[in-house]
Amino acid sequence: MKSEPDECSIDDALAAPKSTTPWTGVRNYQARNYMRDAMRIGDGVFFYHSSCPEPGIAGLAEVASAPHVDPSQFDRKSPYYDPKSDPAAPRWVCVDVRALKKTPLVPLPELHAHAALKEMWALRPGNRLSITPVTAAEWKFICARLVR
Repeated sequence: MKSEPDECSIDDALAAPKSTTPWTGVRNYQARNYMRDAMRIGDGVFFYHSSCPEPGIAGLAEVASAPHVDPSQFDRKSPYYDPKSDPAAPRWVCVDVRALKKTPLVPLPELHAHAALKEMWALRPGNRLSITPVTAAEWKFICARLVR
């Protein structure tokens, strides 16, 4: 799960009550569907810092809630406000994410350097999704060799 560190960093998530924060603001249908349909409480999450001087995995987290209505879609002051979203049939959902630990940064070039990760969705050319699936093999490889 990608987050811009100036919006919500791994440090911010760890400092939140119960180290838990709602993952609001997802405005891509494919990412929303993955969060809504595939994520389950307890699933592991790589907390990835993006749109910063050195993007990469900055920590580990877990899904802490079932999908629920993303309140930012109805907040006129939010950059994620969606005037087309109907409160009777909300368009956007979020899950809560519990930060588990900050890790030494695993930068994007380091991820690209490993053949075991060549098919990783997040590393595909042109990928702009903020939420992408990770296979069990990719999770195991990254946790065993790159995240300490």
